[in-house]
Order: sequence, then C-alpha cells, then structure tokens
Amino acid sequence: MTGPAVPAAGAGNGRYAPSPSSDLHLGNLRTAVVAWLAARTSGRGFVLRIEDLDERSRPAIAQRQLADLSRLGIVPDAAPMVQSERLAVYQEVLSDLRERGLVYPCFCSRREILEAPRAPHAPPGAYPGTCRHLTAAERAAKAAVRPPAWRLAAGVTAWPVTDRLHGSFDGVVDDFVLARADGTPAYNLAVVVDDAAQAVTQVVRGDDLLSSTARQAYLGHLLGYTTPEYLHVPLVLNRAGQRLSKRDGALAGPSLWENYGGAEGLLGAIGQSLGLASVREVVTLPILAARFDPDRLPAQPWTV
Repeated sequence: MTGPAVPAAGAGNGRYAPSPSSDLHLGNLRTAVVAWLAARTSGRGFVLRIEDLDERSRPAIAQRQLADLSRLGIVPDAAPMVQSERLAVYQEVLSDLRERGLVYPCFCSRREILEAPRAPHAPPGAYPGTCRHLTAAERAAKAAVRPPAWRLAAGVTAWPVTDRLHGSFDGVVDDFVLARADGTPAYNLAVVVDDAAQAVTQVVRGDDLLSSTARQAYLGHLLGYTTPEYLHVPLVLNRAGQRLSKRDGALAGPSLWENYGGAEGLLGAIGQSLGLASVREVVTLPILAARFDPDRLPAQPWTV
C-alpha cells in the first residue's frame, strides 16, 4: 500500500463522532486517527458527526474538537452533521416504529431496573421487560405520575455481530431505550439513524462500545439499513489500568498538545502506539496510511 486510497464510488464512508462535552483526550484522538486511516485505506470517504444531544455538550467545545482534529490532518469530506439539528428526523423514525408496534412506554426508574429479577444470563442493567405487558389502564395510571421513556420491543434476545478485531459473536439485545422521558433521542437510536444518513459503511470506535453494537445492528435491521463493518479498538489506559477520562485528570486541550510537543509529537506517539512508527519518528497521516493494516492493530490497550 502506497498511501490513502481514493474514495471509491459506492464504498460509503468511515466516520468519527465525538460528543462535545469535554476536550478530546489522547484516547479520543487515537481513535480518530484509526478511523481516518481505516476509511482512507479502504477506499471510503470520511465524515464527522457532532453528537451533542448530551446536556453537557457545548458549541465552543465542538469547535475546539474540530480544530484539534484538523491539527492532526483529520479533515472530513463534508461539513460535520450535528445531531441537535436532526431532532425531527429522530422523532419521525420513532413514530414509524410506534406505528409498527415496535416500541412501548416505560415508567421504570434506574433503581427499579437494577433491582428487578432478570434472566440468568442477562448482563447487569439489561432491561427485564417490566413495562412491556402493562395494560392500557396501568399505563395511564403510571403516566399520571411520571412521563415515560420509550423502549424497543425487541423480537430477539441476541443478534450476530462481526468485528474486524474481535471476530464474530452473538451480542445481547434487550428492550433498550430509544427516547428518554424528557423526549431526547437515545444514543442507540440517533447513532443508527445518523450512520445511515451519512452513508457510513465502517464504524471505528473504542471497544468500550462493543457491548452496544448488537442492539444497534438489530435496530438497523428493523429499519432496513445495511449493517456497517465494525472495528472496535482497545482503549488508552492510565497507569492504574483505568480508561482515560477528563473527569479523572486525563490531559486534554492545550495541556495535552504541550505535553507531546505539538501535533508532530502527538501524531508520532499515536503512530508508535499502533505499531506504525518508531520512537520519536516524524510521521504524517499519509505516512501512517502507507503502513496501516487493520488486521495488525494491537489487540491490547495502550497504557500511558
């Protein structure tokens, strides 16, 4: 391979989709680099999405994130999609699912869900279906006390997923939330709808999101979307073995760039962590692309 491939007609796009609730830390930027490399070396386009449905999101943070990505050379082929501008689209999809009898109102609190009995092999937090079979009268009585969230009435308990690094497996599917009680579309709905709208055929993200992939693939199936190729990369951990988090003091923003000596040093460190650069080697994204092979990505987390 000699460099980034030209996007092929019909190949679709890869993407990176940060939430602008805090500045990008090292793990975020590393995943963005892998997403760009995977897209460009597979003949795909590359798009960005601002996932700003979280109440902690701020436009100023989104602009800083885009600037940080640009400093590394990560520039999308089109203007980024902004989730907060697409609320009507999510509501339309939710209405369609409701008309098909595939959603139902849920009045459970988080505590009630965690304390409810569930199937022996269901993971902690999987919804046990408490509100699925409420009568109309029971729903009306509960609605008078609290507004409902809306859940998918899943027709399966598991769904097959194939990941480029993790292989094939059957992931858990429960009656997951599609819209919160305040009307905000849930991540698992918005990300599926947006990936289809952006012609995303390749999803690269941290492996902490691997467990939600089966739910998204199943919802996409119900909506008639083509399932993308998945590539979940190992996280960046601190010396205590914890995932990097701004809340826990992970370097982000100006302090991160200063610590690595600017874009050149930061990209070199990321390239080295991926086995694509030697110590203190000066590299660019095209240089990394010429060496990139998704099947040879490190399978273990990067500890810094």
